[in-house]
Amino acid sequence: MEKNLTSGSVLKNILSFSLPYLLSFFLQTLYGMADLWIVGQFNGTESITAVSIGSQVMHMLTVMIVGLAMGATVTIGQAVGARQKEKISRAVGNTATLFLLGSFVVTVILAVLVRPIVSLISTPAEAVEGTVRYLTICFIGIPFITAYNIISSVFRGLGDSRSPLCFIAVACACNIGFDLLFIGPMKMGSAGAALGTVLAQTVSVFIALAVIAKKKMGISLKKEDFRLQKETVGSILKIGFPVCLQDGFIQVSFLIITVIANCRGLNDAAAVGIVEKIIGFLFLIPSTMLSTVSALAAQNIGARQVRRARQTLLDSVVIAVFFGVIFSCAVQFFAPQIVGIFEKNETVIRLGSQYLKSYVWDCVFAGVHFCFSGYFCAIGRSGLSFLHNVLSIVLVRVPFAYLASACFADTLFPMGLAAPGGSLLSVVVCVIAYAVISRRVSGDSLTRTGASDIL
Repeated sequence: MEKNLTSGSVLKNILSFSLPYLLSFFLQTLYGMADLWIVGQFNGTESITAVSIGSQVMHMLTVMIVGLAMGATVTIGQAVGARQKEKISRAVGNTATLFLLGSFVVTVILAVLVRPIVSLISTPAEAVEGTVRYLTICFIGIPFITAYNIISSVFRGLGDSRSPLCFIAVACACNIGFDLLFIGPMKMGSAGAALGTVLAQTVSVFIALAVIAKKKMGISLKKEDFRLQKETVGSILKIGFPVCLQDGFIQVSFLIITVIANCRGLNDAAAVGIVEKIIGFLFLIPSTMLSTVSALAAQNIGARQVRRARQTLLDSVVIAVFFGVIFSCAVQFFAPQIVGIFEKNETVIRLGSQYLKSYVWDCVFAGVHFCFSGYFCAIGRSGLSFLHNVLSIVLVRVPFAYLASACFADTLFPMGLAAPGGSLLSVVVCVIAYAVISRRVSGDSLTRTGASDIL
């Protein structure tokens, strides 16, 4: 099942790996948006706000899981590039054990703290109970949500981005079906949206496990591979933990902005929640490029082909910026129609259009720094990704959003500029870091001290 991506056309490898991943991300985003759309067809603004706020909290947890799993993807990818079968098996087994144990601990903690969490993010009073119900069900389903994302990360580390596409396609179809049943005839509201999501992920996990059992993965897993080993776990966490923290901080900044919007009232909260869903859809290309660069560059670093790793980064940046510009320009003309898909309230549509028109430019700048983040992870320098994102959040995103909200009470347009402003700072930091790193390495080969030590 493993696929070596260290030879042939760099651009062809990028496209062959990224397209299935893009479709996977599209389907995952689609069923997240489907929750919001279906709730909007059967319920009012209160339920829409509950689902949008609750899904933001779950999105934060999910991206942190995926960020931590990046350590597994890169560790496995480097081992594949170096053709080290035993190291691949240990990484896969240790990943399974580490995340299984962690998911159960997190589930218990969050289930106990669900109401304090809802209170902490200043959820509008009308949406509190709906948000509590949504999050309670989702928190209980965290082990299955974790399992799906970890299995997908392992497959991508092996160079296989097609199998996760099949898993998410099944989950998407199931989620839409469950939503229509639970939210429509059964009138479960936000709880129905949560239950549909968890059950869909559960079905996807069982199908993935069935595929693994029948399909030859090219590796042989033994009982000892599942025993946590300091070196293997250390390698996974060294790369994954900074990415996890980085993604966590990014999502915290989004939640802070959500709190700011929530304090402005129900309509503003609904508008911001809807736009966050739309932006998640538009971020398909940047997110795909991040994962593509991390997986492909990791294999090339493992094979000691630095030039190919760099070319992967540069080609991916061009692709991300191209699509980011197209998305951003298109939204300037069709923002009201896009927001109107999810909400019929004219005030929410007006506010959401304002927010979307400025926020959407983040697609361009984020496309650049996402690619750099993937590259930094691949060379074992995920701390750089953490650094530029923290600087972006602390110096631009949060303070600018707060000031814009305080100074412009009648419009959300200035608040939307906080995101692209923060990403622009990230791009500057990334370019400087890349230039410094590049001076330290010449040619295609790496010394035996390892990629992360030199790069």
